Amino acid sequence: MAEIEEYDKWEKSLATINFPIWDELPKLELYMDQVVAYVNSIIGSLGLDLITSSMINNYVKKNVVLAPVKKKYQVMHIADILIITLLKSTYPLDVIRSGMNQVTSHKYPKQAYDHFVELLNQRLSTHELDADGGKTIEEKLMIIAVDSIITTLKARELLKLMERNNQPQEIKKTK
Repeated sequence: MAEIEEYDKWEKSLATINFPIWDELPKLELYMDQVVAYVNSIIGSLGLDLITSSMINNYVKKNVVLAPVKKKYQVMHIADILIITLLKSTYPLDVIRSGMNQVTSHKYPKQAYDHFVELLNQRLSTHELDADGGKTIEEKLMIIAVDSIITTLKARELLKLMERNNQPQEIKKTK
């Protein structure tokens, strides 16, 4: 019973996390090490794998993130990296970029990012979101993407608790 109580406590802690909207992202251009530190400070509270400079360089090389201007990353870069970091455990990079392109084809990046963060923060705080509540295809895509993040986080935490407390037994062959 302690496992479920620990999980409930962890789940309730999600409500205290408030992912930053566009206007809360750094206004100054950042160098790579600053971007890594900033992104990790945000995603660390979610228990996601931390990002590295090699990962960001890979995103740029694969055209998932625009190349920095004179080795400096702007708000748009940081927003993209945050979204990619949230979704990369669930979706391949090309699918993430395609989804981001689809959503921003009908909304400015700031509007799309803020709406995604609003959905994420709502889902983190209430644990309730009507997946069929989307009014547009873009809205439905964002709702499902946000739900996939939350579901992945919950599944990882449950598995971690189970693995810690219940070591698998070796299966013996019977004749």
